[in-house]
Amino acid sequence: MLSSFLRQAAYSTFLKPFFHSLDPETAHDLAKTLLGISNKLPGILPMIELTTSYKSDRLKTKVAGIEFENPLGMGAGFDKTGELYPFLSRMGFGHIEIGTITGQGQPGNPKPRVFRYPEDQALINRMGFNNPGADLAQETISSQKKRKIRGINAGKTKIVPEEKAIEDYVYTLKKLSPYGDYAVINISSPNTPGLRNFQKQENFVSLIQGIRNGLGENFKIPLFVKFAPDMETKDLEALLETSLSLKLNGVILTNTTIDKSSLKRYPNVEKEGGLSGAPLKNRSTEFVRVAYQILKGRIPIIGVGGIDSGKAALEKILSGADLIQIYTGYIYQGPFLPLRILEFLDQFLKKQDLKSVSDLVGKEKEFRFDSK
Repeated sequence: MLSSFLRQAAYSTFLKPFFHSLDPETAHDLAKTLLGISNKLPGILPMIELTTSYKSDRLKTKVAGIEFENPLGMGAGFDKTGELYPFLSRMGFGHIEIGTITGQGQPGNPKPRVFRYPEDQALINRMGFNNPGADLAQETISSQKKRKIRGINAGKTKIVPEEKAIEDYVYTLKKLSPYGDYAVINISSPNTPGLRNFQKQENFVSLIQGIRNGLGENFKIPLFVKFAPDMETKDLEALLETSLSLKLNGVILTNTTIDKSSLKRYPNVEKEGGLSGAPLKNRSTEFVRVAYQILKGRIPIIGVGGIDSGKAALEKILSGADLIQIYTGYIYQGPFLPLRILEFLDQFLKKQDLKSVSDLVGKEKEFRFDSK
């Protein structure tokens, strides 16, 4: 515990102020450049892996038929090109979700398009699925050594009309699925006009059935869908029941929210876009809780939204998440957050004399604790 505390203190004192003095996208690009340089220096990446990783047999879990080293993943949006996978796979995560990737490459929305709200430990982004497209993404990830579980997150190209969305999703999934362990249909970003229309029941059924038919029987990896937090509970329940009937292999809850009312400093130019981070935690956790009550373990849940500590991670799992993902918390807490989360979970399991993190899923009544 002390060593991880000291590492975090060193990062917070020296590196974090520098990176946070830069525009968020500039800081991200600089970090990517530095990681690329480290890859060329002998011994650097193994050292990074040694100082940011935590291993325990108690953290191993099997979800959707896949063996995960631990339940913690990097959520989609951090690595939009697949280029960061070789580095992220050494930084403590049990899985890394690539994307969102669209059928065609696109630049995304005009900059600036990412905004920090440090007083709320939050971000607003209106990136707009900026990515190289399925063809170039395939070139990138096909050349990489596969070290950890890789998810492929697919979205709709902005210029593709809704009636052509099925073909667009199918193109991406067929291109990239040979290099992934699971795939995600993203219909929940607020930054692609009309995308959330696919969360309407009739549209949802048509889209998923069309994608299933387009992928055919040779598509072997589990297929998940990612939902937004900005819907009524009854609508979520209906989509979850439909997800079961459509034989989807899992759900991801949740994407960013368009509700920014919780921010201490209400957005000015950042009114458009999705809010992520600490203000999303309770809403996303409640969606996980609702989903667990509906799904009853029949298909798995990946919980994402506001996880920035071991306690927040445990709360998601106890609410019903089989796996969890971080993004905004990583931006604020830095590269030692996975280690701290996994160490906390493992110590909790040890204290409860449990053999697997899967023994905690949906057990909030048995293991109540203060998550604050």
